[in-house]
Amino acid sequence: MKNYETVFILNPVLSEDQVKDTVDKFVNVLKKANAEVINLEQWGLRKLAYPIQHKSTGFYIFIEFNADPGVVEILETEFRRDESVMRFLTTVLDKHAVAYNERRRKGEFNKNKDAKKSTRKAEEEPAR
Repeated sequence: MKNYETVFILNPVLSEDQVKDTVDKFVNVLKKANAEVINLEQWGLRKLAYPIQHKSTGFYIFIEFNADPGVVEILETEFRRDESVMRFLTTVLDKHAVAYNERRRKGEFNKNKDAKKSTRKAEEEPAR
């Protein structure tokens, strides 16, 4: 089994329930194919870099999963069949990307930013 991550963009005219149902459909496709979903993130409604299907925004969904290589083809076929999916991209993760994603899920990067901010504030305050 290999590690994969996929990001897909859903049509912005969908309601929250329709987005949830669509995401559940793709997660079920993965589970039926014996894939293990490691992480699922809904990044929400974001502005697109350029118009896609005359739309300037879309719902971004991120899924990280372990699966056999044939599962990706099944998932991408389902993406192509669903009219609410505007774009998708699936990539294979190497060991460094897997390690990075594990650290990101644990929130290590946010902690470093918070620590740097508190250090800067302490340095900026005048000594009394």
